[in-house]
Amino acid sequence: MSQPELLRHLRLPPGAQGDHLSAASALVRVDRNLFVVADDELHLGQFNLDDMHGGSLLRLFEGELPAEKKARKAAKPDLEVLALLPAMDGFAAGALLALGSGSTEGRQRGVLLGLEASSQSRLIDLAPLYQPLHTHFSELNIEGGFLLGEEFLLLQRGNQGQASNAAVQYGWSELRDWLLGRAAAPLPRAIQPLQLGELNGVALGFTDGAALADGRWLFSAVAENTADSYNDGACLGAMIGLVEHDGQVRCLAQLDGQWKVEGIALAQDGSLLLVTDADDPQVAASLLRLPLEL
Repeated sequence: MSQPELLRHLRLPPGAQGDHLSAASALVRVDRNLFVVADDELHLGQFNLDDMHGGSLLRLFEGELPAEKKARKAAKPDLEVLALLPAMDGFAAGALLALGSGSTEGRQRGVLLGLEASSQSRLIDLAPLYQPLHTHFSELNIEGGFLLGEEFLLLQRGNQGQASNAAVQYGWSELRDWLLGRAAAPLPRAIQPLQLGELNGVALGFTDGAALADGRWLFSAVAENTADSYNDGACLGAMIGLVEHDGQVRCLAQLDGQWKVEGIALAQDGSLLLVTDADDPQVAASLLRLPLEL
């Protein structure tokens, strides 16, 4: 077992909507800034590695979510992907792309948000992109996404009832043109099934991914004891893995079972930053660090 270092809890300053982020689901690092989406929020969290005392919220969607847990679960956009994109027309400093999981009709919303202060956000209807994936997968549940060279990968998460994890590959230029409203939603270039195995008798499912400079990529996965893409279950273990150039999966670290890791990003020193979801709105998400040997 590998025990990551706890860096902080994702708490917010007084006066913010709530005093913490709880269900952290994806993580991006830009220099010393950390951007976090939570799957039960309408906001993006922003934190700084040099300030361990608080963060801020940036609204992504209008409206308010119900406070009651069951109603909130039904209404939330279920943002599970946060990807860093390079400079492009209208986004001179690059952009963040937040995507819903697609597991229900209401979870097919996304946001393209520029990193420069003057940038306008762009709401994205994901239905045209996800429709072919609904045909391919019996239960769509997109949990990670990132740019890998000239391709953009989406990670489909399997579960105990359907243990089919996969990497869905798009041409980046085609996806970019769709995001900017210049072209129709692209079809996947390839859908690669990936076998992650089990922990404690429960199938591992993707929760996030991150590209390496050499073309390989890292992923986080958890063994969540649920048989579908909607209901939560007990987390029985988490793993950090590596996908080699030939598509082979290699386990790098099995984590202590208390951590349900939902988002990962590479730190400047080559270690891995991780954020967690406690499946309890009263519990703040944690930011962890894990040394890696690649």
